[in-house]
Amino acid sequence: MLKTPIGRLRAVALLEGVSFVVLLFIAMPLKYLAGMPLAVKLVGWAHGLLFVLFILALAEAAVTHRWSLLRVVGAFIASLLPFGTFVLDARLRREEQAAVEPATS
Repeated sequence: MLKTPIGRLRAVALLEGVSFVVLLFIAMPLKYLAGMPLAVKLVGWAHGLLFVLFILALAEAAVTHRWSLLRVVGAFIASLLPFGTFVLDARLRREEQAAVEPATS
């Protein structure tokens, strides 16, 4: 999975998506409902790092595969929405499978 730009983007997108969901639905409630701000600090830091890695992986995939600006913006917007990177991953996986199937037939 990590051998191709799309594979690296998918891997980082999944990790970034998980960190975003954990930040929103676990760390934030812990901060505001249980008075535990450290949860947001730690998860937020990890999510920020993964977001930067996502942007780098997106740039690599976009340049390597000559993606349109619209496609790049769509992938970027997916990273800003809860569960958006999971939808992006599913779409990229389907595209990879469709590209491999005609080649093996």
